[in-house]
Amino acid sequence: MEPLPTPCPADRIPDATGLDAFEAACKAAKEQRVVFIAVERQGPLWVVKADALTAPQHTIPTTVHDAVREAVALLIRSREIRPDSSAGPVEFVLHDVDSEGRARELAAALHAALYGDLEPLARAVPPTT
Repeated sequence: MEPLPTPCPADRIPDATGLDAFEAACKAAKEQRVVFIAVERQGPLWVVKADALTAPQHTIPTTVHDAVREAVALLIRSREIRPDSSAGPVEFVLHDVDSEGRARELAAALHAALYGDLEPLARAVPPTT
């Protein structure tokens, strides 16, 4: 698997649908020592998955955790993702995203946030005022 940039743009987010694809994406992230990011088709819906354990040297600041938790809460309140979606501290899972395009957008925004750039997350999930 080709090394992924960090952060990873939407069009380069791996599709980890199926066990072989998931294992290949996870193995690549571990070998590159980067935060794992992928989308996965589950029936007609999509899941976004991220895991910082594949990047043991990487730290996620509290401000990033707070921003990601707030974005996930907004997505849950708007019913864009399921309430049992996870917002860390090291594993992030957004269940039942309605399209591959939106899943990739959220995955890229989440990955950028986990690398300290919160702007894509704020664009993908605008804060309520």
